[in-house]
Amino acid sequence: MLSMGRVVLRARQDTDIATLHTELYDDVATRSRADSRPWRPLAATPAESPYRVPADADDAAFFSVVDAGSGELAGEALLWGIDTHNRTAHLGLALLPAFRGRGLAGDAVTVLCRYGFTVRGLHRLQVDTLADNRPMTAAATRAGFVLEGTLRRSAWTCGSYSDEVVLGLLAEEWTDPARPAAAGG
Repeated sequence: MLSMGRVVLRARQDTDIATLHTELYDDVATRSRADSRPWRPLAATPAESPYRVPADADDAAFFSVVDAGSGELAGEALLWGIDTHNRTAHLGLALLPAFRGRGLAGDAVTVLCRYGFTVRGLHRLQVDTLADNRPMTAAATRAGFVLEGTLRRSAWTCGSYSDEVVLGLLAEEWTDPARPAAAGG
């Protein structure tokens, strides 16, 4: 398990799947904004749900987000598209509706950065999100991500095109808030 502040990131469990599926996947409008693949009806079973963890997921690390205060499942977090040659990955996060607006996203992004940079030894992390996703953009920016560009009208979301933004963070730019600052001399 990895933790910081208000969140704990732990391995995804089969018991998490039904909640993540019902609260995140079955919300068609929200899921359509979070995934480039078209929504389609899927059963909330471990075998069919997109929240299952495949056995051969070498290019992804799946976590469940837990509210540290209550111990409740709060959402999902992941590094995906892990490229071990170039030492890069994409960062993803989705919180259940009841946990949004509580500041958990910022802590979850920071823990994902710690995992990516210090545990996996990655060089670069990237966030790709819709331009109007202010909570994700704000959480990434607080963690040190820099806006690198806008992909104009590149995402088809529920009947219209939306802009996407790309934010990036390099290992040497990142400061882990859990580590004491080096003494200057």
